Amino acid sequence: MSEQSRRDLAQLLLPVIRWNADRGFTDARALIEQALQLGVGGFLLAGGEQDGVRALAKELQLKSRHPLLLAAELERGAGQQFAGATGLPPLAAITAMGDIEALRRAARLTAREARTMGVNWNLAPVCDLDLLAENPLLGTRAMGQDARKVAQLVQAWIEATQAEGVMACAKHFPGIGRATRDPHREAVSVDTPADQLKELDLQPFRAAISGGVASVMTAHVAYPALDSSRAPATLSREMLQWLLRQQLKFDHLIVADLMTLPGVCEGRTVADACVLALRGGCDVLLAPGDLDTTLDALEKALDDGTLDPERVKQSVRRRLKWAQWVSPPNDWRRPSGADTAWGALLADKVLRIEQGPIPPMAGVTEVALVDDDDDVEGRRPDRTGIVEAMRLAGNDARIVSAPTAASAGPFVIALFADYLPTKGRCTLREDTVAAVRAFAAQAEAMHRPVVLVGLGDPRWVQQLAMPVPTIIAWNGDRVMQQAAGRGLLRKR
Repeated sequence: MSEQSRRDLAQLLLPVIRWNADRGFTDARALIEQALQLGVGGFLLAGGEQDGVRALAKELQLKSRHPLLLAAELERGAGQQFAGATGLPPLAAITAMGDIEALRRAARLTAREARTMGVNWNLAPVCDLDLLAENPLLGTRAMGQDARKVAQLVQAWIEATQAEGVMACAKHFPGIGRATRDPHREAVSVDTPADQLKELDLQPFRAAISGGVASVMTAHVAYPALDSSRAPATLSREMLQWLLRQQLKFDHLIVADLMTLPGVCEGRTVADACVLALRGGCDVLLAPGDLDTTLDALEKALDDGTLDPERVKQSVRRRLKWAQWVSPPNDWRRPSGADTAWGALLADKVLRIEQGPIPPMAGVTEVALVDDDDDVEGRRPDRTGIVEAMRLAGNDARIVSAPTAASAGPFVIALFADYLPTKGRCTLREDTVAAVRAFAAQAEAMHRPVVLVGLGDPRWVQQLAMPVPTIIAWNGDRVMQQAAGRGLLRKR
C-alpha cells in the first residue's frame, strides 16, 4: 500500500472537534494535530464561541495540505452550535408561519454567519417527513408531513444556502420519518413498502437533488423493501449506488452520519462499518472512530479488493471539488445589521398562543421549571432564559420550587420536553406529569391562574391536556426561552 493511497483514504474521514465550556478546544488539540498529519478531508465542529471558531477554522485551513470541509449541524441557525451567533427557531416553527421567504431568509442568515466563521458546510436541512408522533428523532426538526409542500420548502432552503457559498446537506436519505426507534441507541428498521417510500418519503430528496444540493446524508436505518439484505442505508449499495446514484441521478457528495452510532456499528467495529460505508457508496464519513485504526482497516480493504480503487478516487475527487467550491475568503459575504436584527425577532414571531389569552403578569412573576429531558445525555442550554428575558424587561421574575405569597399574579410552569437523540421515548415521564399537575394544583389553591410554557415539540405539551393558557415555544434553545419570556409580558 502506497503512502498516497493512505492519504487518499484519510481525505474521506471527518473527525469531530468538540468544544468544552471550561477548556475550549484544548482537549481536541491532540486529535487535531494527528488528523492534520494524516491529511483528513475536514472536521465536524460541535460547539464553540464565534471568535474562537473563526480562529480555529483559519488555523485548520492554513495547516492542511488541501482545502478542508468544515461542517456543523446548523438546522436552527449558527447559534445552535456557536455562542455569539444568531440562534433561530426550529424548521417546523418557521414553516408553520406559511412564509417561504422567511425560510429563505433564515437559510441565508445561517449561511452568512457560518461563512464568516469559516464553516463551509451546513449539515441541513432535514428532508424527512414528520409522519409519526412515535418517531423519537424528528419533531420540530422536520418541515412538515405533506411531501409536496416539504419538497418545495427543502428546495428553497438549499438554494438560499448555497447561493451564499455554503454547502447544504439533504438528510437522512431515504427518509427516517417512519422510524419508531432511535439509531443513536440501537439498530433500526423501517418495514414500509417500497412504493410508499418512493412516492412520499423520497419526494423532498428529489427536490433537493433538482435544486443542486451539494451533499446527501445517509440514514443509519434499514429498509428491507429497498434492500433485502437489511443493511442500513449507510452501508447499502442498493440504496446508494442504484437508487440514489443511478435512479435519482445524484452525482455529488454522499456523507455518512456519525459512524460511531449503534444504528450502523451494532454487531461490528466502527472501523469495519467505515469499510462497508465506503464500499456501499458513501464518499466521506463523519466521526470515523480512531483514525489510525480506521485507516488501517480501509488500507487492508483496498489491498484485498473489498474497496474498489477507482471508487475511492471518485470520492477523493468529489470531496476536493466541493472543498474548492467553498474556498473563497471567510468574509466573502457578512450578515448585515438588518439580517441579524430580523433573526433576533423571528423567535418572537413564531410563538403560538393556545387556550389563551395570556393573563397580565404581576410585578413579581414566579416560574417553576419542569424538565422532562434532564435524564438525556448531551450538551444543552441552561434553563434560565425565560426569567432573564423578563428581568431585562423590568419584571422581577424568579425561578421557584413552589408558588409563594411573594406574588399574586399568574404562576408560570415552563415544561422542557422534546424529541432528542438518545432519549428513546415519545411520552412524558410519569414524574414529569405529576410535577406539572402538582404545581398547577398549588397555584389554584392560592387562587392564582396558571400559564404553561411548552419548550419543545407541541405534541409533548398536548399530552398534559391542561385547559390553561399556553405558550408554544417549539424547543428549549436559549433563543426560544427568551422569546417565551418576552411573550409572557407582551401586551395584547
